[in-house]
Amino acid sequence: MVTERELQHEIAEGERPDRPIRRLLRGIRRRIEGRPALRRAYRLVVAMLGGTIAVLGLLLVPLPGPGWLIVFLGLAILGTEFAWAKRLAAFTKRQLARFWAWSRARRAERSASAST
Repeated sequence: MVTERELQHEIAEGERPDRPIRRLLRGIRRRIEGRPALRRAYRLVVAMLGGTIAVLGLLLVPLPGPGWLIVFLGLAILGTEFAWAKRLAAFTKRQLARFWAWSRARRAERSASAST
């Protein structure tokens, strides 16, 4: 099982700005920024794609599977163009982390009381 520290390290590695894919995407972004009509079209496509993926993820949350992962993917896509989506994703991640910590503590409490 992957520890939380290893997971944080992998996330940090993936977010490094010198990664080849990030350099490629920055170049594409510079070209889009120079053309206002293309920028509007790009924002519209990002909004539609990210919104659709996030809503699909929300529909999948009650089912077994990667519902929350799909929601976060949609918010990450939206977050590339919209600051509100980036803030919402960060807030949701914090709340979900708090929930999982609470859940783990509750499970540990139950197992400790059951073994005594």
